[in-house]
Amino acid sequence: MTMQPIPVTLLTGFLGSGKTTLLNALLRHPGMDRAAVVINEFGEIGLDHDLIESSTEAMVLMRSGCLCCEVRGDLAQTLAGLHDRREAGEIGFDRVVIETTGIADPGPIVQTLVMDGALSYDFALDGVLTTADAATGARTLDRQFEAVQQIAMADRVILTKTDLVTPAQLAAFETRIAAINPGAPRAKADHGAIDPALLFGVSPRQDSSQAQALSWVAATRQPARLPPLSGLKDTNPFSLPQNHGLFAGGTTPTPASHDGRISSQSIEIATPISPIVFDLWLESLMNSAASEILRLKGVVHVEGMTHPFALHGVQHIFHPPVPLAHWPAEDKTSRIVVIGRDLPPGYLAESLAFLRSRPETTEHQL
Repeated sequence: MTMQPIPVTLLTGFLGSGKTTLLNALLRHPGMDRAAVVINEFGEIGLDHDLIESSTEAMVLMRSGCLCCEVRGDLAQTLAGLHDRREAGEIGFDRVVIETTGIADPGPIVQTLVMDGALSYDFALDGVLTTADAATGARTLDRQFEAVQQIAMADRVILTKTDLVTPAQLAAFETRIAAINPGAPRAKADHGAIDPALLFGVSPRQDSSQAQALSWVAATRQPARLPPLSGLKDTNPFSLPQNHGLFAGGTTPTPASHDGRISSQSIEIATPISPIVFDLWLESLMNSAASEILRLKGVVHVEGMTHPFALHGVQHIFHPPVPLAHWPAEDKTSRIVVIGRDLPPGYLAESLAFLRSRPETTEHQL
């Protein structure tokens, strides 16, 4: 029997966004009885000793059954140690939640999970959760572009401190979040309390239904639909003007709001894609815009494959593709969503359409 990697959830959020309160509530929730939570320091979350079943210097077992582990050394060592103890039967857990620091970029953690050979076999990213403070979050987004990026990279946004604002203020804040990341569902945490089931099972698995996979690549904006072998004028969208921020030495005008630098672009391709075309497109996209792409998600149909696969990237790091065995055979449409900063409008659709229209690409397919 093939062992499935342990799903990992990253919990991020800017300083003061309610992440610690959420963590405290999760550690006490009976729905976390098979989870291991990796935190930076025990002292930061103030564990209630009345709720601790047992503890060691680096690990605490809560009475809820949830394991709380403090990072010792680097994250890779901590995860490897957890896995070794699990294999030895000393501890039991079915998923991992990793807390990031307030200003942390999730990218390096994802890179650790993917690039470390042993870890990539034992663990797989399930999703990125970002806490957003309804009371002061708008000001944080105004002042800190890092906070905007955390929203943009989220698979789920957890709204906190919603009791401190009016319904109109909350609606305005949610509208702003939706503009930054239209595909990320939002959930409210009441003083940190939330059903853990709302936070997990984010990324598609081999047994995911079509509806689950489609919700993962949902985009509220109308996607660009590309017919087979669609073409554009003979310009290369990968060669953008050198004064654009995608290129070294380029400059990008700073908009009045940081939000304006973030865009979500999506495309749909009606027929299966040549594997050569897709590989060339993805490689070109990463070579030209790797530092500007925050998230890339897709359900991709490739010529010659029985099932489509789910593609999941954070910045320039991609998890191994997941075949979707339960996808209906009649639906051959590929759907790709990219969230990036400082991307020109239509960049995603134009880049793929350009590759599909090139004579040299057609020759490769013969």
